[in-house]
Amino acid sequence: MFNPSKIRLDFPILKSGIIYMDNAASSLTPEPVLQKMLEFYHDYRANVKRGVHRLSQKASEEYEQVHRKVAKFINAKSDDMIVLTKNTTESINIVANGLDWKKGDKVVTTLIEHHSNFITWLRLRKRFGIKVEVVKPDKEGIFDFKSFEEAIDDKTKLVAMTHTSNVLGVITPVEKISELAHDHGALFLVDGAQSVPHLKVDVQKIGCDYLAFSGHKMLGPTGIGVLYMKKDVVERTQPLCIGGGTVTKVSSDLYSLIEDSRKFEAGTPAIAEAIGLGAAIDYIARVGFDGLMSHERKLTEKMCRGLRDIPKIEVYGPKDHKKRIGIAAFNIINFSPHDVALALDVSANIMVRSGNHCAMPLMKELLKKPEGCVRASLYLYNTMNEVNELISAVNEIAIS
Repeated sequence: MFNPSKIRLDFPILKSGIIYMDNAASSLTPEPVLQKMLEFYHDYRANVKRGVHRLSQKASEEYEQVHRKVAKFINAKSDDMIVLTKNTTESINIVANGLDWKKGDKVVTTLIEHHSNFITWLRLRKRFGIKVEVVKPDKEGIFDFKSFEEAIDDKTKLVAMTHTSNVLGVITPVEKISELAHDHGALFLVDGAQSVPHLKVDVQKIGCDYLAFSGHKMLGPTGIGVLYMKKDVVERTQPLCIGGGTVTKVSSDLYSLIEDSRKFEAGTPAIAEAIGLGAAIDYIARVGFDGLMSHERKLTEKMCRGLRDIPKIEVYGPKDHKKRIGIAAFNIINFSPHDVALALDVSANIMVRSGNHCAMPLMKELLKKPEGCVRASLYLYNTMNEVNELISAVNEIAIS
């Protein structure tokens, strides 16, 4: 049984009375995850993939087990590859720098992307002369599938898009886009930074070639991320870095790389952070994804409807709460978003984010809000009382 009150006991920072609603930027981390990381430092602090002594063997097994946990979590096949990275950004950059680009190749992306899945492709345009086509949605962030049909053609090498917008919260039709991309021989990359913590993401169902996401948005520590690669694309993707731990043998003029995830994990990895990611996956499994999603849907509906009922408030994203995750981006007319965020902190202990949210094209071209907006984002430890507090506090600011 999903129990937010019990879950909240694992987050001591909440005892201070704060209402944390900046989860789209980074979630909080529960005590069991921190304890598992400390276990590494206390009991088997050693490097991985190298030593034969017992500490290194224990650390290596814990580290490798994380790859298996991630694979199960996203329903990857045993011969697909799970690479542990620093974050979603590094994962996307591995793909961007690892494919063999030629002048005239085409990348299709969208206007609602986080900068990490946008400027990455613009840089390739400068370096290799590739074409970048940007698909635009309506103002709620909902796409007309015909727009993708017009953009994706036989010259398209890669389609890269977010599964859920970090501003609008909108859930995109990744399964349909994946099929369309493959019909034209294109690869398909999904930015799952916002979706993996909140939705049951199944890479087999989506059919993506790449999936990138971060640990710090799903109860894990900072400094750890994931790149999933379908078996078929591993050989086509070159590592971003090579060095310690990536080779089978080296001579004075030759080297050969290992053909598993170590090929992409050069040097000493973030061992404790990886173990923390594994513990975060275990935590989510214990809580139960069905309960988590049901809880968030109820909070999201209440939050969006409550904010829309306040005079002078503009709420962005889908009006149908079933088409979004627990993100509410909004502005109070004639108020700076930064002033609103600061007022929520000072007057109501509510932590939200303000600004452009690393999505300037979306803010400027779609919403026409170059100054940005306020963003409240939910997770499994938030409660209906906290949502009511947010609505009440925003109302007080709006009428002041």
